[in-house]
Amino acid sequence: MVQIGVIDVEEASDAISALQRLRESKYNLVISDENMEPMTGLQLLKEIRNDSELQGTLFIMVTAESSTGNVIAAKEVGVGNYLVKPFNAETLKKKIESLCGSM
Repeated sequence: MVQIGVIDVEEASDAISALQRLRESKYNLVISDENMEPMTGLQLLKEIRNDSELQGTLFIMVTAESSTGNVIAAKEVGVGNYLVKPFNAETLKKKIESLCGSM
């Protein structure tokens, strides 16, 4: 992520681990795959939006499917931006900047 100007990045192996980390520390942005087990990215987003301590966390959903229904479902829950795979560093940077401002 350094190549696009993002530092202090942490990774979680699944959505349950990510949710636990989010509840233990403050994060500004979550970038999550939509297709995960046992909790999907959409379920993670719903958990974040339903938690008064986390609901303001910025969220970018990453997916291999560009289905309109999936995008609408994520928007209804409060996704900040949506990335369809494959994407490049410049596209990711633009999505992050649209949520967080210039880097």
